[in-house]
Amino acid sequence: MSVLSILKYPDPMLTTPTKEVDGITDEIIQLLEDMYETMVASDGIGIAAPQVNSNLRLAIVEIDEESGLFEMINPRIIHSTGETIDVEGCLSFPEIYGTIKRADTIVLRYYDRNGDEYEVEADDYLSRAFQHELEHLDGKLFTDKIIQKIKPEDLETYMEANLE
Repeated sequence: MSVLSILKYPDPMLTTPTKEVDGITDEIIQLLEDMYETMVASDGIGIAAPQVNSNLRLAIVEIDEESGLFEMINPRIIHSTGETIDVEGCLSFPEIYGTIKRADTIVLRYYDRNGDEYEVEADDYLSRAFQHELEHLDGKLFTDKIIQKIKPEDLETYMEANLE
């Protein structure tokens, strides 16, 4: 496994919609493992293939040990409800944070590295992380949805003031 370079905006790969994975190969599994190592090394909670210069519909999310690791091949949101606004950042946009409106609860369908299909219902932070990564797969950027920018030095204060 190796840590890959993370593309930074305005790299055009970040706004290019990805292609479906049509077969799970050793290369796909290696890419998933490298993406995971890259995400962990960058202190992230999610990463999408375009961020490591791959035009494939692959994403990884791991917000904590309790939720576990999601390696997603060809993920799709099949249902969403509610809406919530919270702060986000992105590995491809260092030092940029802002509030984003997203669905509160989603149902996600994807395949794992063994080709098994899963359907997961997620809410709150996990739902937000899934939606953020899937937008990368569609060539969309979180910065296009920012309601209120938050300076890095104000992030901790904002989070403390807005904890429920």
